[in-house]
Amino acid sequence: MSTIFSNIADVVINRTSLVLKISLILMAISIFGMMSISMATGNDTYQDKNSESSVISNHYSDTFSQESIIILVECDDPTSPEVLKYIDSIKSPLKNLQYISSVSSIADLLKEANGGVIPLSDAEVTEAENSISSSVLKRYVPSNLMTMVMIGLQPGLADSKKNAAISNVKSFVSSTDIPPGVHVSVTGSAAFSMEMGAAMGQSMMTLIMAALVLMVIVLGILFSYVSHRFLPVVMVAVGLLLTFGIVGLAGVQISMAAISAFPVLIGLGIDYAIQFHSRLEEEARSNPLSIAVKKTIVKTGPAVMYAMLATAIGFFAMFVSSVPMIRGFGLISIVGVITCYVTSLIGIPTVALYLNYKAKGAGKSKQSEYIDKGLSKIAVTMAKNPVSVLLVVLFVAFVGIQLDSQINVNTNENSFVPSDMPAKVTMNKVSRTMGSTDSAAIYVAGSGVTSLETIRWMKEFTDFEKKAHSQINSATSIADYLVSPATGELPQTQFELDAALEKVPEDVKKQYINGNNEGVIQIGTIKLESGPKKSLKTQIESDLTLITPPPGITARLTGSFAMFTDLIDNIVDSKETMTYLGFILVVLFLGIVYRNVNAITPIVPIIAIVGWNAVAMYVMGIEYNPMTACLGSMTIGVAAEYTILVMERYIEEKEKTDNVIEAIKHSVQKIGSAIMVSGFATFFGFSALTLSSFPIISNFGLTTIIAVFFSLIGAIVVMPAVLSLVDRISKNIKNVDQELHKTHVI
Repeated sequence: MSTIFSNIADVVINRTSLVLKISLILMAISIFGMMSISMATGNDTYQDKNSESSVISNHYSDTFSQESIIILVECDDPTSPEVLKYIDSIKSPLKNLQYISSVSSIADLLKEANGGVIPLSDAEVTEAENSISSSVLKRYVPSNLMTMVMIGLQPGLADSKKNAAISNVKSFVSSTDIPPGVHVSVTGSAAFSMEMGAAMGQSMMTLIMAALVLMVIVLGILFSYVSHRFLPVVMVAVGLLLTFGIVGLAGVQISMAAISAFPVLIGLGIDYAIQFHSRLEEEARSNPLSIAVKKTIVKTGPAVMYAMLATAIGFFAMFVSSVPMIRGFGLISIVGVITCYVTSLIGIPTVALYLNYKAKGAGKSKQSEYIDKGLSKIAVTMAKNPVSVLLVVLFVAFVGIQLDSQINVNTNENSFVPSDMPAKVTMNKVSRTMGSTDSAAIYVAGSGVTSLETIRWMKEFTDFEKKAHSQINSATSIADYLVSPATGELPQTQFELDAALEKVPEDVKKQYINGNNEGVIQIGTIKLESGPKKSLKTQIESDLTLITPPPGITARLTGSFAMFTDLIDNIVDSKETMTYLGFILVVLFLGIVYRNVNAITPIVPIIAIVGWNAVAMYVMGIEYNPMTACLGSMTIGVAAEYTILVMERYIEEKEKTDNVIEAIKHSVQKIGSAIMVSGFATFFGFSALTLSSFPIISNFGLTTIIAVFFSLIGAIVVMPAVLSLVDRISKNIKNVDQELHKTHVI
């Protein structure tokens, strides 16, 4: 291993100009790659697109639930002849816009009920309304103050085409002659996704700039004892640029979770840069620059690499998750930590040679000396009382493990995004008016979906659902459009049914049936939290086994409702699996690298920190979501770094003395300030996440800075106690073995 790093050092020292030129070329390529980055939104960020449920959900979405644009029309009388005339006048132009597949509104239904013309008086409107099912009417006119025009987009559109369609609709609506007293706005799932993508991009840049500014402040205060104290920030910026380039050129889309990876990378990257810079400063004080550079690369390179690999292993555990968003976070984090490590390994020595780096002075600053002495006193106190310290530490961790299952799991996408996002504000207005914020889709398939028997089953099932569950406030299928307004009954024969079906507007039929082989039942519910929503899903699935569809017909829940409720189980299963796998991988890694009994010592504080995290989340009321579910495996990676640094220095000091207390004292005294500087730098890098306008990201930021704080405690407080206890146990075992050996000899 030392040979590899020695060769790297020789290249950096002897070919400094070439290394700089190659670095600049890579940065230029990365800028080009960065321009190709796109944002990922929608269902594919929550479920594996190759799974059976995802395939069915995507087919359902393409067939019946293409991403929609809603034109919200608000006024005192949304069904007045004047408003209806306006809505009817914009239908054809809207339908002729590119990427639009359907346009439907209350005007279509009233026009059909009024002999093919828009009612000209309030009396005609009332008469036409009486011929329409109340559940159908409510779909388009949720209150006396608003009505909605539903615009369906063509299935399978790329994000750029969806955004173009939304822009075209907004542009067209703003150019129309809107009646006085009428307010028109554009919302819907497509507009929601577009605005969320734009907000994500803006949030990402804000977080990155905030993290870099915080890094400058921290280094300005705590890293003043070295020359060129802000060099680590430059290295992190370059590492981040290269990461962006790799991500863009590889075609990896960035989701909400992946956005959080970048401030995390800044926090970790600054840590690597500080380690290299500190060692360079130390070596440059007593050696020529070329020798200082070589010693820095050869001595610090492997140590920081092991810490980086331990962190990457924690992120690697995320790949077992069934949630694509979590896997994406893990992928970008792994690419980022490797890139930031390589950037600091090569970049800091190269820049130092180019600038003819001069060390600031001999010895440590008084500030760092005070920190080292204070931390070493704490470490010695812990080492002298290992049993009592570990009992308290592990008891709190045990409580956290028990509380973990009581922490709520939140999969409500609306709660993940900024509350002031225009599309969300408008959608919330609709939701409050309609009394429904969730829609559960039941996908019906088989030959004869429009048969009389199947239509009757749909009506029977929807009627039962509305009566059986108070959470359900609407249940609509094509059957509702076939009920006679006069009798309230369905047609009695297939011939009558087919005739009634012919009268239903084509744009309406598209929403509920696709030929004779596919159909959908839409169930509207009141606003539900994740837990009650999951319970309702289970009840609806049970009802489908009680009121079974006709032979040859299948029915199953699908769409966002089913996906987000399934996501609860996926998150619970994933977070536990990721945490356990992270532990196993780190143990194996430490065992392979160090092959020493001390290799297992970092596991104790890591386990404790994971338990402490759960206590903090429970006390602070923080919920699990697709991002905080990553906390366990991420904590393992971050905590491993600090504990490994303490363990490595302890092993080095233990070779000089048999006194474990002295070894712990000197190890913490020599690296305490470096750990604190890098720890606080990481802390503030992560804290930038709390500035995000996305609640899911800001909450994740809060949990990560808590995890970093706990990791520092684990390294300075828990590790000395563990090392002391392990040494004590090892000596006792050795003494017993010697006694047994003596007895055997006698």
